[in-house]
Amino acid sequence: MNIPSELKYTKDHEWVKLDGDIATIGITDFAQSELGDIVYVEVETVDETLDADEIFGSVEAVKTVSDLFLPLSGEIIEFNEALEDNPEVVNSDPYNAGWMIKLKCSDISQFETLMTAEDYKVLIGA
Repeated sequence: MNIPSELKYTKDHEWVKLDGDIATIGITDFAQSELGDIVYVEVETVDETLDADEIFGSVEAVKTVSDLFLPLSGEIIEFNEALEDNPEVVNSDPYNAGWMIKLKCSDISQFETLMTAEDYKVLIGA
């Protein structure tokens, strides 16, 4: 199970990488393995400003559909359009090519409240 130490995590299995006030967000290796083969990623909230814990999209796998929850408050400024044609990249490379959105954070201090890699390992029993 790949859990990069430089990222932060949520109880809903999203990961966050912060660069200045821009957060890149996706789902974890654990989440993609639990979902199975991902066939569709839907994000219709680009250019919207949402609060932390609001639903920003969904991931559809062969077996199920799962909501995506925003880890931080802010404006969704970009969707990884490569996922429209190749959603399975979330399965093969969840932390790099499989990123889902970029968010302009409205409160960077929220980043510090997210889980560390060690905390996340405890959550998933890794």
